[in-house]
Amino acid sequence: MNIFTRIGNWLGSAAAVMASEFRAVFHDAGALLFFVALPLFYPVVYTLIYNPEVVRQIPVAVVDDSRTAESRHFVTMASASPSIKIYDYCSDMGEARELMAAGDVYGIMYIPRRYASDLANGVQTNVEFYSDMSLLLRYRTFVAALTDLQIKIASEVSGERLAAAGMESYLTGDSPLPVQSNSNMLGDVEQGFASFVIPGIVVLILQQSMLLGIALLGGSRRERRGRALPEPDLADRAGAGARVWGRAMCYVSIYIAATIYCLHFVPEMFNLPHSGSPVDYLLFIFPELLAAAFLGQALVGLMKERESCFLILVISSVLFLFLSGLTWPRYAMPDFWLWLSDCIPSTWAIEGFIRINSNNATLAENSHPYIMLWILTAVYMIAAIVVTRFVDPRREAVKS
Repeated sequence: MNIFTRIGNWLGSAAAVMASEFRAVFHDAGALLFFVALPLFYPVVYTLIYNPEVVRQIPVAVVDDSRTAESRHFVTMASASPSIKIYDYCSDMGEARELMAAGDVYGIMYIPRRYASDLANGVQTNVEFYSDMSLLLRYRTFVAALTDLQIKIASEVSGERLAAAGMESYLTGDSPLPVQSNSNMLGDVEQGFASFVIPGIVVLILQQSMLLGIALLGGSRRERRGRALPEPDLADRAGAGARVWGRAMCYVSIYIAATIYCLHFVPEMFNLPHSGSPVDYLLFIFPELLAAAFLGQALVGLMKERESCFLILVISSVLFLFLSGLTWPRYAMPDFWLWLSDCIPSTWAIEGFIRINSNNATLAENSHPYIMLWILTAVYMIAAIVVTRFVDPRREAVKS
């Protein structure tokens, strides 16, 4: 038998396995739930949860011990911010704390008695702000609004002092500050939480839904392993390599539509950052799908029954999200967790997809995560072949 005949036989076996796996998927309601329904609805549900992306008009209580024109001007400037709404003036901190405890306000602004006199004497003064920390999105909004307010007040005070000293010639434009600060929010113009987290979550959804579906099918096969098998067909006689590749091609083929939907149409539907080339991010995500298909088959060895996938894989979603670097930067992780995150396909896929999708990077500019995805694809392919050869010995016996 020459090499071309062997290659033809191998391709025929892989095609037969692929067709057999398609039949298994479309006759299993649980697999269809993971392969079709989960990628279809989860991105929409997650995005709706995080909309609106930013919080506005957060109620704040004011304790003004200065009671001067300067302090009232400070409060007026604060209320002009779209992020802050002055809910009430309080006579003391005790009354303000009661409003916060009741959930009526989420911040307390305290202006000290010496606020106006310190400004008049050229002494640095402090305005204290107390924030409710039950939601970090509110805290971040407060910090941004108060920083802008601080810059504006400092600009006004500096201008008044220069004018009082007869140095109007030093005033340039609307601001006497020597350096003008402008913010350019690359990749997240709206500074919204959905624009920040959803592009990464949709990639993780693709991986996790595929792993769950593969594990469910693998658990079903292991449950049936002790039963009598029908007369073996070409798929049953296929070797471990052909079985692994045939199943992988089945899963990746099913996920082509889900990938286009999650990575292209979901960002467009919700006006999320979406500036990269579709060709670049679809080519980039292909090895991630392959790696997930092989990883799922390697994990089948842990699935004794169908329900095992829920116990083993569902809890990993939160872990994989943290290890991806979305919620905590990877460079700040301890060495063990950094190494573990390197072994997860979604880590590299999320990093590269966000660069392409949100920052308009090209595939060439993401060479490192792209190469890492292909390395993981090769590693998990070998692991899947080894697991398939030893977890499914009856079919190996049929082959021989």
